Amino acid sequence: METRALGKHGPLLPALGLGCMGMSDFYGPRDEAESLATLNHALDRGVTHLDTADMYGYGDNERLLAKLLATRRAEVFLATKFGFIRDRADPGKRVVSGHPDYVRAACDASLQRLGVEVIDLYYAHRIDASIPVEETVGAMAGLVQAGKVRHLGLSEAGETSLRRAHAVHPIAAVQSEYSLWSRDVEARVLGTCRELGVAFVPYSPLGRGFLTGQFKSIEDFAPDDQRRTQPRFQGENFARNLALVARIQAMAARKGCTASQLALAWVLAQGDFILPIPGTRRIRNFDENLGALDVTLTPTDLAEIEQVFPASAVAGSRYPEQMMRLLDTAK
Repeated sequence: METRALGKHGPLLPALGLGCMGMSDFYGPRDEAESLATLNHALDRGVTHLDTADMYGYGDNERLLAKLLATRRAEVFLATKFGFIRDRADPGKRVVSGHPDYVRAACDASLQRLGVEVIDLYYAHRIDASIPVEETVGAMAGLVQAGKVRHLGLSEAGETSLRRAHAVHPIAAVQSEYSLWSRDVEARVLGTCRELGVAFVPYSPLGRGFLTGQFKSIEDFAPDDQRRTQPRFQGENFARNLALVARIQAMAARKGCTASQLALAWVLAQGDFILPIPGTRRIRNFDENLGALDVTLTPTDLAEIEQVFPASAVAGSRYPEQMMRLLDTAK
């Protein structure tokens, strides 16, 4: 298993981790037995970096992982997040809190749901614009001092927030969406991570599954799948983006790999400080993703990908307007 360092002072982790969100929320019906089988299979294959958050399934994703951790905690590098407050009565509503009291309470609640004594990597899920980021990270640093957390991270943080946070306490990782069709972090965030020695953890490195080529229309998604509400999956945007994926599929066929593996290999090739966390609840998809580690992209390959799938050609924003306003990445 190829390994990469989590920042300057963190451990070596497998080059690919596993995002667990879709096992409990947002992407259609759940199957706990299938998800647990995939989690155990991931550990058996050496993929020990598991990523969750307190908001996934209103805490149910952490409870799912607790069933794995009860017997295999020593094998897992566990990452979770705080910051989003969801309302069951209004599932689409999102409130972000980075207030110190909330940071401490959220951590204790996650520890209880997960059934563990310490979280390996604790992220602020979004930057709370209502208070200085130094206050949020100061409270997170207190969790490290208390022995409840080992490393700190930020999710969807921009360059300015990252620098300010890093001055308070070393930030081990920044997690943001990054793939062939979500590349805004290339402008400033990736360079800042490289400069500061911060790992970058891309979520949705397969474009929420779109880059796999398995989806041909909006009807391929379950009625409660959140992708139905996202601009890139709607109307003309869907068709335009599908044409881009067809180009990647053709190139993958020539390389002797799948579109998923080519897309993941591209993300991995952007720097050795990058540790993607593709998500799936199915063993067959997990094994396909892991095959990306065997795909070598030459400079010629990378240039061709840039030509056939330029960032400027992607149609639609990655979130609805309300969620886009919560992103700090471009700041």
